[in-house]
Amino acid sequence: MFPLFPFLAYTFSMTFTPGPNNIMSMANANQFGYKKTLNFLLGVACGFFAILLLSGIFNISLTRVMPTLHQFLRIFGVLYIGYLGIALIIPHRKNQAPRKHLNNFFVGFGMQFVNPKGILFAITIMADFIIPYYASAVIVALFSLLLTAIVFLAISSWAILGLFFQKFLSRYGTVINTVLGLILIYSAISISGIIK
Repeated sequence: MFPLFPFLAYTFSMTFTPGPNNIMSMANANQFGYKKTLNFLLGVACGFFAILLLSGIFNISLTRVMPTLHQFLRIFGVLYIGYLGIALIIPHRKNQAPRKHLNNFFVGFGMQFVNPKGILFAITIMADFIIPYYASAVIVALFSLLLTAIVFLAISSWAILGLFFQKFLSRYGTVINTVLGLILIYSAISISGIIK
């Protein structure tokens, strides 16, 4: 049975928490406004969709060619998700602000291919949540569209809320990160098979 809650918990934790896409979306919208940031947001969404499709194809190939290697990817995914959960709970220094003048489609698109958070998210979501249950190219494409829509919603939220969201995170960041971290740890334990 498809693990819907861990899938949604992992997806929303990874897409709505601070990362290069969200921070840059917020910074660009603060400087240029939402309409002028829309090209950047569409670039992020298209680039992320491409990463998801490539990850899906990669994972399907692994399950057909080397099933044992796929198991190692699954274990890596569990460990990475658990690490992210712990990293969210442990306090850390705030990230430096991104360069705000990078506000166009191609920057948003290209950024996805050097964004470790996005790449690892795409690989783990495919390896741990989708491919074990649906190894069809059509289903992978549909999940990729769904995940891209969620990512677009996340980056748009950061862009629209801008300063308000930034102030809220600075005030309640520790509590939010602790809750999201615990959800990620639960997701990792759930997909590991320790709890059913």
